[in-house]
Amino acid sequence: MNKKIVGIAVLAVVVVAAVAVWWARSHRRHDDALVFQGNVDLRQVTLAFDGSGRVAELRADEGQRVAAGTVLAVLDTQTLRLELDQARAQAAAQQQVVQRLRNGARPEEVAQARSRLAAAEADAGRAGRDLARQREIAANTQGRGVSAQELDHAADTARGANARVDEMRAALRLVERGARAEDVAGAEAQWKAALAQVAVLEHQIGQGELKSPVDAVVRARLLEAGDMATPQRPVFTLALDRPKWVRIYAGEPDLARIRPGMAARVRTDGHPAPLAGHVGYISSVAEFTPKSVQTEELRSSLVYEVRVLVDDPADVLRLGQPASVQLANGATP
Repeated sequence: MNKKIVGIAVLAVVVVAAVAVWWARSHRRHDDALVFQGNVDLRQVTLAFDGSGRVAELRADEGQRVAAGTVLAVLDTQTLRLELDQARAQAAAQQQVVQRLRNGARPEEVAQARSRLAAAEADAGRAGRDLARQREIAANTQGRGVSAQELDHAADTARGANARVDEMRAALRLVERGARAEDVAGAEAQWKAALAQVAVLEHQIGQGELKSPVDAVVRARLLEAGDMATPQRPVFTLALDRPKWVRIYAGEPDLARIRPGMAARVRTDGHPAPLAGHVGYISSVAEFTPKSVQTEELRSSLVYEVRVLVDDPADVLRLGQPASVQLANGATP
C-alpha cells in the first residue's frame, strides 16, 4: 500500500514538472514575441507638367492602376507644332546655304567670270592701242594733229580699262577659290542653331504628354480637361504598390531585441489573416513619441522609428491604415 502511494506521488510530481516546463516554454515564447501598433505607409509621386498650357485630355481616374510609361494627360500643343513647322523650314533653308558655300561656284559661274575678264582685257587692249595711235599722231604733227585734251582722255580711258581688267581677274580668283572658311563656319553655326530650335520645340511638344514614371495606382486626380497646367500645379498623385511598410516605434527596452531582417507578421482589423514581412529599417536617432503612435500606455518617451516591410501581393493594405505588428525574436525571414 505504501509503495502504491509512493508511485502515485512520483507520478504526480512528474506531471506537475511537465506542466511547469510546458508553461515556462509557452510563457517564454510569449515573452519573446514583440507586438507593436503602427500605420501602413508607402511612397507617393506627385506629377505635374514641365511646361505651361491648357489640359486637352486626361486619361486616368482615381484608383486606376497604371504601368510605367503610360500617358496620363495631354496638353494642347497646336501652337508649338506650328512653330515647329516654321523652325524646320528655316533649318532646311539654312542647310541649303551651307551646301551652296561648301560646293563653291558652279561651272557656269566660273565661265561667266572668265568671259567678263576676257571682255575687260579686250577693252583694255583697244584703249591701249587708241592711246598709242593718238601719241603717234601727236608726235608726227608736232602736237597739231591731236590736242592735249584728247591725249589725256585716251590715257584715262586706257587706265580705266586696265583697272577693270584687274577687277575682273580678282573676281575670277574669288569664284574659283569658293567661299571663305569663315563664311562656311558662320553658315554652319546658323544651321546648327536652327536645328537646336527644332529640337527644343520637339522636346516641348514631348513634354505635353504626362507619363507615369513607375508602376503605380492613381491616388488623386487634381486637374480636369480645360484647366491651365503649370509646373507648380500637380495633375496626379500616384501611390506606389511596392514597397509597403508599417511604421512602428520601439522604446529603448525593446530596441536591443530588434534587428534588420527580423521576421514579422502584420494584421489589420479588416484583414485578420497575417501578412509576412521583415524589419527593413531601424532609425539611429531617438525622437519623442509622435501623437499618432498607438501604445497601450500613453506617455511621453524617447522612441526609435522602425519600418517593417510587408509582402502584400493581394494589395489589401492602404495608406495610413492601422496595423498590428508581431516580431518573433530571433527569427529571420
